[in-house]
Amino acid sequence: MRPYDLPPELIVTADGPVRVVTLNRPEQLNATNHVLHAGLAALFPQLDADDDARVAVLTGAGRAFSAGGDFGYIDELSHDDALRHTTLLHGRQIVTGMVGCRMPIVAAVNGPAVGLGCSPVVWPLLTSLQLAKEYALTGDRIPAERAAAIGLVNHVCPDDEVLEQAMACAHRLAGLPKGAVEDTKRVLNMQMERAVLAVLDYALAAEDRSFTSSELRANVDRMLKRSGSGSEREE
Repeated sequence: MRPYDLPPELIVTADGPVRVVTLNRPEQLNATNHVLHAGLAALFPQLDADDDARVAVLTGAGRAFSAGGDFGYIDELSHDDALRHTTLLHGRQIVTGMVGCRMPIVAAVNGPAVGLGCSPVVWPLLTSLQLAKEYALTGDRIPAERAAAIGLVNHVCPDDEVLEQAMACAHRLAGLPKGAVEDTKRVLNMQMERAVLAVLDYALAAEDRSFTSSELRANVDRMLKRSGSGSEREE
């Protein structure tokens, strides 16, 4: 496997032609800090450039997939305009990089997936617009069985089999003709890419506005007080 230039918060390992990408902040339930977020922005061009890679599996270390944004990080973003600008740029790179990645990406969602771990940007393409509105607006939790029923995930399996089944799917895809798999993904994802690009800039602008809102400030203060954590960024 060619070397990847990524922080320890993001681990890439090889299993033959499959690359296993692990969000690696298990004690924080893989909540995103600045380092992990920047690493995700840098990940997909490196996957594309890995000529021996045919399929990627994305999962989280420990008992969660991703708990969204680290509250200390969100606190910093609400005060630091330059950091927020960089983070929003990275956010755009993450979304467009994942949608445009040449190889299939299998998500082994091994626990809670919140915020960045489950973006609603593409939900109207996966399920109905009405259901996307309901869950995005209310923030209600979606159990695994319900997520499968409405088309947000393909399969539900026991907790201790999630990665195993994802790897089996990945190796099955890796065994198919490389060009046909990549071209088929590209054709299918063209619809998703157009939809994403149509809304992404507005979504990022709205996120930028939210960081200076009184509602976010109150929520972040409450969560930081509850956890007893500060807002110093981890490097």
